[in-house]
Amino acid sequence: MAEAADFQGTSPSPARRWLRRTGALLAGAPLLAGVLQLPTSSSSYASEPSAPAKATGSRTVDVSLDSLSPSIPSDDDTLTVSGKIVNNGKQAVTAAHVGLRVGPALNGRSAIDDAAKSNPYAGTEVGGKYVATFARLAPGVPQTFSISVPVDKLDLGSDGVYQLGVTLTGRTTAAAYDQILGIERTFLPWQPEAADTKTRTTYLWPLISTSHMTAETGSNEQQTPVFADDDVLAAELSPGGRLEQLLSLGKDLDITWVIDPDLLASVDAMTRSYRVQADGSGGTTTAGTHQAVAKQWLSKLEKEIRGEEVVALPFADPDLASLAHHGTKVTGSLSHLKDATTAAAITVESVLHVTPGTEYAWPVNGAIDPSIVKVATSAGADTVIARSDSLQETGALPYTPSAARPIGGGTTAVVTDARLSTAFQGDMTVAGNSTLAVQRFLAQSLMLNRQAPDKQRSVVVAPQRTPTASQAQTMAQALTALQDGNWSESAELSAATKAKPDAGATTRVPSASAYPSSLRKQELPLEAFTQIEETQRKLNSFQVILSDKSRVVTPFGRAMDRSMSTSWRGRADEAQAFRDAVEKYLVGLTEGVGLIDKSEAKLSGRSATIPVTVQNNLVQGVDHLVLRLTSTQPSRLSIGDGAWQEQPVAVAGGHSQSVKFTTNAHANGRAGVIAQLYTEDGQAYGPPVAFDVKVTEITATVMLVIAGGVLLLVLAGFRMYTQRKREAARQAALEAHATSTDDPAEHAPDTGTKSTDAENTGARTAAEAEGDRDRTSTPGSSAPDPEHPSDPSPDTAPEITDPSGTGERVDR
Repeated sequence: MAEAADFQGTSPSPARRWLRRTGALLAGAPLLAGVLQLPTSSSSYASEPSAPAKATGSRTVDVSLDSLSPSIPSDDDTLTVSGKIVNNGKQAVTAAHVGLRVGPALNGRSAIDDAAKSNPYAGTEVGGKYVATFARLAPGVPQTFSISVPVDKLDLGSDGVYQLGVTLTGRTTAAAYDQILGIERTFLPWQPEAADTKTRTTYLWPLISTSHMTAETGSNEQQTPVFADDDVLAAELSPGGRLEQLLSLGKDLDITWVIDPDLLASVDAMTRSYRVQADGSGGTTTAGTHQAVAKQWLSKLEKEIRGEEVVALPFADPDLASLAHHGTKVTGSLSHLKDATTAAAITVESVLHVTPGTEYAWPVNGAIDPSIVKVATSAGADTVIARSDSLQETGALPYTPSAARPIGGGTTAVVTDARLSTAFQGDMTVAGNSTLAVQRFLAQSLMLNRQAPDKQRSVVVAPQRTPTASQAQTMAQALTALQDGNWSESAELSAATKAKPDAGATTRVPSASAYPSSLRKQELPLEAFTQIEETQRKLNSFQVILSDKSRVVTPFGRAMDRSMSTSWRGRADEAQAFRDAVEKYLVGLTEGVGLIDKSEAKLSGRSATIPVTVQNNLVQGVDHLVLRLTSTQPSRLSIGDGAWQEQPVAVAGGHSQSVKFTTNAHANGRAGVIAQLYTEDGQAYGPPVAFDVKVTEITATVMLVIAGGVLLLVLAGFRMYTQRKREAARQAALEAHATSTDDPAEHAPDTGTKSTDAENTGARTAAEAEGDRDRTSTPGSSAPDPEHPSDPSPDTAPEITDPSGTGERVDR
């Protein structure tokens, strides 16, 4: 029942803790009695306080355990322990020796935690020839030691985890008797034979870095990438660097690679021609020079992961908790997560030529709440990597359960072991820290297996996202020993995800109030997502006018993914500077397309054309733009047929285009005009350009002349109409007269005298002809002779219906 208190993420009850510690004390009573036979001060075995204390008693000499080999001994091995000692007291220590002490086997995972913090006893010293002696230890002078002991001399009993103490025993002038003046405690896993049922252990091996690339690219066809800096990344890729160590060490381990595609994209870009901002502010750039190291690392990675399991995080490893707690309040933020997930698979496949798993979401430190789970799965992931100190066990199981468990909605939580995952977060450049971390990791792993030796379980370990080179080395040392041990076997993450969940394991996601405040303080603020979305809005407006959208959409899309990266935690000022730089660069590009300012235009006639110039300083052409010219006083100046007119615009890269609008003036004076570019969907593009048009020659005299001309046209038309009507009447009269005189003999009476008739007829005809002549010469007669040479010609011109030509110049 005591082991039931050793669940991951829980603390034993006070009663159980008291029972366990009492039992441990009783078990160690004989050993304690042996130690107490030594003359010692009352403070020799006091618990070590967390705060610095005076160097007395068991703290007089600092004992550092730099190496312990083998980490997991077997029957025939010889255990070798080495380290250094430093006398921190004010008096010299004489007759000193360093020895090993083996304590009792520990009972449960919590007992390991307690023993690592403090221990009231040290166990029985092996003694004899298996000690390192020092005649005198002067204050402040470090000394090294090394002790080798056959394992069979340690008197280890049954399988389990044993305490191992390294003590410095000596004398001082103030106390001239043997006493323990320094001690270091660690753990010795003891499993000489293979366990009947081994634990399946999955270790995630992260290849993640901070963001290095900017949104800026060169104007050439290759779009040469621009880095904010390349020295940091180059140092990580170089031999001995953090990423180089992770790659070199990981290739010999059974692990699951967890990769941020942004790192791959950055290293891949570095293998070719690239530029680096000279001052980090987006000004001048210099040529990058780290192609060789980038090519070497990337080639090695591609080779080593062949056939291995690879998990790709969303591009740039977005901060899921920040998105859940702040980003969801800004419309459009979740769309970036979906884009980042899509870009992840494409990037890994194109760079490494492998198909990664993209179904995993990994919140910071595995801390989850309902909103984080919802956001994490919104982009297509169905598995959330949580941690046992977040999804804590409630005490229903007497052992640590398997990692996988359903948490509802078709989502699986892979709960990593908190003790194992946090084992290497300290300063591993100190050899003593590294050795202790390895032994504690192995001890916890063995104890986990021994909780339920007949039940096979799947355990997942997720270390810190960006381990240092020394941390990576310590991790590799521990993992190598574990893989050579007798109680664990390696497994891939996909296998752990599919493992059968334990029936009593916790599946309830903790509430939002349980989310650690220390992590919440490091999140991206709401203002960050507001700025990102504003940048996206500007990008959407900009891209619709481009002939080649990919030149802008791709680099800016990835830059906005980087703006939400988990790597900005604890770096608020740098994150703000990055977002500002992305937005500033985009604004600079959009301002490359716009209207050229105009001065006042003078209209010296009734109508004229006004040119407006559109300039394109981009390297690519722009299209799908509309230029609208609007008159603020259409009663004085109209554009086209109304108050405004639009014309489509398309300008080649690096060129300008003049768009002409026809205007009509109706009155003298100034009229305001506004030119504005719009996208085809009606969104304003860029700032408007306003200018005045001055109408100078529409005077009252001109208007009178125009009116008189119109009146003359009307009168001329009326006269032409009456003349044509008179001519028609005259022609009709002549035709009638001609008909009546065709045969005069038929109408004359027969008198019998022909000459008289002829004479009479001739006289009448002459009189009639004379009368006709008199009528045609009378003023006001109805039908003038059209062939009369004295007839005047018409004094009116044909009707003019076309508007007057522009003829005038518009001065800008």
